[in-house]
Amino acid sequence: MEAPRNPQDLRRRALLKLSGAVSMLPVLQACGGGGGANGSAVAGGPAAGSGTAASSALAAGEAAALFAPAAIASRALWYDSAATDWESQALPIGNARLGAMLFGGAFNERIQFNEQSLWGGVNNYDNALAGKNDDAFDTSVTGFGSYRAFGDIVLAFSGGTALPQVTWPAPQGTASASEGVAKSVDGSSGSKWCIDGPGALVLWQAELPQAAVVAGYTLTSANDVPARDPQQWTFSGSNDGAAWTALDTRSLPAPFESRAQAKAFTFTNTTAFRFYRFAFVPKAGVSHFQVAEIALAGVDLKPGAEAATTGYRRTLDLGTGVHTTEFSTGGRKIVREAFASKVADVMVFRYTATDAHAFSGTLTLTSMQGATATADAATGQVSFSGAMANSLKYACAVQVVKEDGQLAVSGNALRFDQCTSLTLLVDARTDYKLDYAAGWRSTDPAPRVQAALAAAASKTYAALRQAHVADFGAVMSRASVTWGNSDAAVVGLTTRQRLERYAGGAADPGLEQAMFDYGRYLLVSSSRQGGLPANLQGLWNNSNSPAWASDYHTNINVQMNYWGAESTGLPDCHTPLVDFVSQVAGPSRIATRNAFGANTRGWTARTSQSIFGGNAWNWNNVSSAWYAQHLYEHFAFTQDLSYLRNTAYPMLKEICQFWEDRLKLRADGLLVAPNGWSPEHGPTEDGVMYDQQIIWDLFQNYLDAARTLNLDAAYQTSVAGMQAKLAPNKIGNWGQLQEWQGDIDDPKDNHRHTSHLFAVYPGRQITPAKTPAFAAAALVSLKARCGEVAGQPFTASMVTGDSRRSWTWPWRCALFARLGDAARAQTMLRGLLTYNTLQNLFCNHPPFQMDGNFGISGALTEMLLQSHEGVIVLLPACPDDWKTAGAFNGLRARGGYRVSCVWKNGVVTSYEIVADKARDKKPVRVRINGEERDVTPT
Repeated sequence: MEAPRNPQDLRRRALLKLSGAVSMLPVLQACGGGGGANGSAVAGGPAAGSGTAASSALAAGEAAALFAPAAIASRALWYDSAATDWESQALPIGNARLGAMLFGGAFNERIQFNEQSLWGGVNNYDNALAGKNDDAFDTSVTGFGSYRAFGDIVLAFSGGTALPQVTWPAPQGTASASEGVAKSVDGSSGSKWCIDGPGALVLWQAELPQAAVVAGYTLTSANDVPARDPQQWTFSGSNDGAAWTALDTRSLPAPFESRAQAKAFTFTNTTAFRFYRFAFVPKAGVSHFQVAEIALAGVDLKPGAEAATTGYRRTLDLGTGVHTTEFSTGGRKIVREAFASKVADVMVFRYTATDAHAFSGTLTLTSMQGATATADAATGQVSFSGAMANSLKYACAVQVVKEDGQLAVSGNALRFDQCTSLTLLVDARTDYKLDYAAGWRSTDPAPRVQAALAAAASKTYAALRQAHVADFGAVMSRASVTWGNSDAAVVGLTTRQRLERYAGGAADPGLEQAMFDYGRYLLVSSSRQGGLPANLQGLWNNSNSPAWASDYHTNINVQMNYWGAESTGLPDCHTPLVDFVSQVAGPSRIATRNAFGANTRGWTARTSQSIFGGNAWNWNNVSSAWYAQHLYEHFAFTQDLSYLRNTAYPMLKEICQFWEDRLKLRADGLLVAPNGWSPEHGPTEDGVMYDQQIIWDLFQNYLDAARTLNLDAAYQTSVAGMQAKLAPNKIGNWGQLQEWQGDIDDPKDNHRHTSHLFAVYPGRQITPAKTPAFAAAALVSLKARCGEVAGQPFTASMVTGDSRRSWTWPWRCALFARLGDAARAQTMLRGLLTYNTLQNLFCNHPPFQMDGNFGISGALTEMLLQSHEGVIVLLPACPDDWKTAGAFNGLRARGGYRVSCVWKNGVVTSYEIVADKARDKKPVRVRINGEERDVTPT
């Protein structure tokens, strides 16, 4: 065996030695570009099971060397403290079915997890069929429903001074990152825990490291509307988190008399409990619930650093999908790894240390749907199962694999003692099936959970890790980008520090490139072939009533999730959206005929859709036509004729038929979409540009598909005739591209949506080369919507108010890129990172949705490569900051081409075009350094 040459290799050898491995496993080079997007990662690690190699403690000096910290790649996410907030600090892993948010607490580690199909609501719900108005948005179990939180795993480790854990169990409603449950114990009456749409009950829970007697508490009112104060509640205690004893019940006649007022309450109690819980009943008809502080008599709940740890670091490697937490305590080095394996279809958590018998503590599994967990020491499992009110069955189990030590049951928890290492295998499933004809149901999930865990437990940890890294790394490494390297001193800063520095105006190309990688990472982690598409929050969710139900929004959001799928080499991540559209079409046809007439052909959808094909909120009349763009784009990039013929083409034609039945002929001979609306503002009228542009795009996609397949010549003629008669785009009195038929655009309107610019991006109707006047007008509109002031240098700070939304920045970045304005496109990237990106690089709307993360990868690609006009354009919008030197590898162009490029001083110095999916290798038109030429691909 060759001797390790650096600390990274040294640590890898240590992990392999601990697992009993006899040789170094191959190193997988992760995403490239400027030394690799994520560095390199070894496909090995400590083994699961009962091996003996790890049971002997290493000598102190040897252990210190073997567990030396690994070098941090410039684009890895890393932090020097544990997370306390789910939305802004915890880090995500996912295998596109299962997902988890990791907090990395040293002595109290929380793992909040999800499964993509745990949904409440009626299976085939539509507001019109239920007799509700178009604006209804019912997330109850009897209505449209919502995505739900699955559960939490908490490991409380012995060996340090553990801290109380304050949580919001079974959350209903939403709380922003700045007003989360942690604010209820931060010691400040100036901050608060505030919930928007709290539901019927608000739970607040404290888990203490040791049982304590509590016979009093204090509540402090918050700074806002008094009606939001606690007025009715029950306070209870428990020793297992499942069976609760009511200790005190209150019902106040009125809100607190003043703001920041502390009220103490006492009662008789002599029993020590480890869990304490408030069940608050929010005041009926009041939109929010709030409390500034909650204190328990004799218990210190204020957050603080977990004691006796040094060298703390938690890292998320975007190239391998492996999350690592490492720290030292009491002379012992602890290393934890976690990943969600698509290959094994389970999540894996591994705990190792530099000496033997390092791990003792408890593992608690909590269902967010009220099921009771059961622990079994003989099998090493904690599990629960149940059924939602809509009869959707769910099941979950945690399998503990140890090599030594003891397991015992402690209430509903599993106690582990003197274990040298631990491996947790986690699976959660429902009986949902993406199949309208089957009633959205498959088989009982519990046996499938057990089968998956048994299969995973039969493999070593090293084998599970190697298979995961090989799979995930192969997908992530298909494409890479670079436009310079950040200084070593900057790379050495935590991700939080780099964000703060960047927001102050400093350069950090590595951070910008990390956002490109992160968008792809999140899509790979939440959308892979055979599963559901990424929703508003990917698949990560800690609430039973998340913002906008964490649904599929059809007027920009679900589409933006997939803007980077094809162009960054992730076509297999795009197919879940195609499969979803094909299945929700069934119930949507019924809803469409109910709303638009029994003889209406085809279908469309409302703004919100569920995994059961449910439709809620306003009708988005062109939603199916926008879906159709994705159906065609998947073919445009992959050139899969079988897919086009059997899947995309029938749906494209059917959606064209819907508009053939719906379009209205005006007196001037032009066709308009009736009763349209430009999301989400303005008048309702015939022929809004949002509708007109998307219908034009639908017709063009249909015509291109039909001509490729040489099908339906007569219908091609009909569709071409309708396209030619569509009321065209207009230029208004201040040079803008009109949003409505009337010239009523307000130059001071900074609304978040830019719906009337669809024809620029993601559409292809307006381009600077083919329609220069309309392109110039679109640029005028876009600058105005961004708040740009004539004669002043444009900065992200000019984009204010309603326009500061997570998804507005990527859309405008792509729009500026399509219009050839590189500087403003980069300004949109800076705005996203400055104003709408949290510490963990999640983008927040606010309150919370992740389409900004997904969309920015596609938008940045538009700055480097475009192909929508039938010409492959290299560096169409490269800003000055990126011109010095850069490269991209593996980006995709329509027609089935893989494209790579290197540039220096803004000039392309080399490039490669590979026809790996093209139907032939005929010359392709390429624009290089402003000149077009015919290039024969390899």
